[in-house]
Amino acid sequence: MPFFRPFIIALALLSGLFGICASAQPVDGGHARVELVSERTAAMPGETVWFGLSFELDDGWHIYWKNAGDAGIPPSINWADETTVPPENINAFLWPTPELLPVVPGEIMDYGYSDRIVLPFAVRIPQDADQPIVFKGIADYLICETICIPESVPIQLRLAVGDEPFSDAYGGGLISEAIGQVPPAFEGEASLTEQGNVWTLSLRGGQLAATRAPARLFPAGHEIVHAAEQTVRYGPEGLQIDLVPDDAFPGALAGTLVAGDIAVDITAQAGPVLPGTQGTGFGPPVNLPLLVGLALIGGLILNLMPCVLPVLSIKAFGIVTASAQGGQGEARAHGLWYTAGVLATFAALAVAIVSVRAATGISTWGFWLQSAPVVTALILIVFLIGLWLLGMFELGSSVQNVGSGLAARQGSAGAFFTGVLAAIVGAPCTGPFLGAALGAIMGRPAIEVFIVLIAMGLGMALPFLLISFVPSLHRRLPKPGVWMDTLKQVFAFPMFLTAAWLLSVLGALAGFRAAAMVVAGAVLIGFGIWVIRSAETGGRAILIAVAGLVSIIPIFWLMGALSADSITLAPLIQGLAGLLILVGAIYLFAKLPAIRTGQVAKLLGAAAIIVGLSWPMFGMRPAVATDAAVSSYSYAVEAWSDARVAELQAEGRPIFVDFTAEWCATCQANKLQALRTGPVTEAFLAANVAFLEADFTRPDAAISAALKQHNRAGVPLYLWYAPGETEPQILPEILSVDLVTNLVAQIG
Repeated sequence: MPFFRPFIIALALLSGLFGICASAQPVDGGHARVELVSERTAAMPGETVWFGLSFELDDGWHIYWKNAGDAGIPPSINWADETTVPPENINAFLWPTPELLPVVPGEIMDYGYSDRIVLPFAVRIPQDADQPIVFKGIADYLICETICIPESVPIQLRLAVGDEPFSDAYGGGLISEAIGQVPPAFEGEASLTEQGNVWTLSLRGGQLAATRAPARLFPAGHEIVHAAEQTVRYGPEGLQIDLVPDDAFPGALAGTLVAGDIAVDITAQAGPVLPGTQGTGFGPPVNLPLLVGLALIGGLILNLMPCVLPVLSIKAFGIVTASAQGGQGEARAHGLWYTAGVLATFAALAVAIVSVRAATGISTWGFWLQSAPVVTALILIVFLIGLWLLGMFELGSSVQNVGSGLAARQGSAGAFFTGVLAAIVGAPCTGPFLGAALGAIMGRPAIEVFIVLIAMGLGMALPFLLISFVPSLHRRLPKPGVWMDTLKQVFAFPMFLTAAWLLSVLGALAGFRAAAMVVAGAVLIGFGIWVIRSAETGGRAILIAVAGLVSIIPIFWLMGALSADSITLAPLIQGLAGLLILVGAIYLFAKLPAIRTGQVAKLLGAAAIIVGLSWPMFGMRPAVATDAAVSSYSYAVEAWSDARVAELQAEGRPIFVDFTAEWCATCQANKLQALRTGPVTEAFLAANVAFLEADFTRPDAAISAALKQHNRAGVPLYLWYAPGETEPQILPEILSVDLVTNLVAQIG
């Protein structure tokens, strides 16, 4: 018998190997490929062997961590009776470091994994095992994108047993990498302190002693509000994190603490705040005076941006008019009210940034242009201003009647509103000069955010404020006259172009139907204004014409009812009644006195304006986002993801990443003047450059996190990965053909 023992073992090993190949292939559960892997093809009795449940997820889908957060279920395995290892020999999963999954910003925060994840677990082989061991069961998991789907897949694996262990390179590699992602135990001290409405987690020493990276706790339970901001302060020996409680104060709090590239498992016992963790810093120190100076200069530059110039034309007319009306006092008041409007808007933006950050932990610049209702309101307001500049209606006194003066309240309100509008439309154009500065300030304390944004607003308002307060400057302004009517009408057309740009942003946000609704609303507004202007002299004709046009509706109703296979009485009566009402209205309009028809026409115009303003705001539906950007140019454009970057790096290709948005004017300018030019196209094609586009037109948690990682507050952001380089080069916010082609030329 001993003579045949080696052959028996070899036969068992071969059968085990073939069993693995046959039974451990990935199983497609619908949105993930799942397989059970092992570090061994053969094991010895009594040893501990590592296994792993491997998931390869579809793009955009995720599964959950051991604590799913506000919603979700973690993966599990239900072992079948055919499994020949006792259940007590199979240990629980070890959980690699999770990622944030903000489902509903400020309300629902989950924790989980995307792309590829392996959950390792250890199994002790029975001491008396002398046959191949069978693992068989069902892997259950909840997988989510915009919807969540419970999936179940069968898993199985056969492991040979012999006198010597044999490694599995494939499974061992996956498991080893996964174990390397499992957070180790924290080697320092941890304490949890109840302080009013927050719990302060203080951590001293260990792996976190010198860190200044952004930090967040992934709790093992549900003691805290998952979606709330976690404010971090750094002391000389550690850090503190303020947590928002969602339960009674516990005796201990466990979880995974992630600070930059460091992840540790902590268990904090209730106790006092640890000495050496007190601090007031929010991440690495910043040069606040420098940021304030940059913000001031950036605000000045905003006045030259194409998205601001049309609005500033209104301000220019206001300064000229105020100077002519009331001299220095009136001009100063106008400048102060305009400045107040700008500063109030930037202060409101600071409040919004701090509030969004508190709710989601993420804040980005220009977020207001990611809201379809906000963009719709801006389009209609800008369109109305264009009609005013064109002379379709007057706000206060006409320019020709400057001598009679404007009411003081109207002038102040107009100047304030102009400042508000200029700030809202112009603020997203800060990217070219303030991308890095805004990125540095986004994670700072609220007071620093306010200081920097107020400085930016002051810089934007400063030119007009100086003109208003320096007599030698405003005396140089031209005298008002008929020329202002012509110039005002000229400025109407840049305002319409601004509305067209915002319309393209809306189309990207909510689809072409929403854009068409806004155009229809603008037509109704224009029609209403025209009716009100023409009501005194042409009210009767307008009402009769409108009633005649509307009569088409019951006529078509009658035609449809008469052409039906079976004619019913109700549609015929309704159509005839509607037609008779309209005929009666036409007769009434023909008999009414002119003054009455004028009044009714004005009511009709006012109703058209109200419908034109409200219908696009409340009638739109969000569009379905496309999976990838489409380029009309000869080089291919792919949707950006960290996984795709890793794949392209493995292929050794150079990579250009464009973080962009439809509402970002600087992004579109860079496309026209650099990225979509012939020389850049030729260079990209010749060097086989992979062009990835991260479209931030709509809110996107992954893009927000990437912007934050690269210390940017918003788009544009351009990254260049040279072949063989793992870290990108961050390019300037304003691109040129030479800059891009020189980058490509350097790779030879």
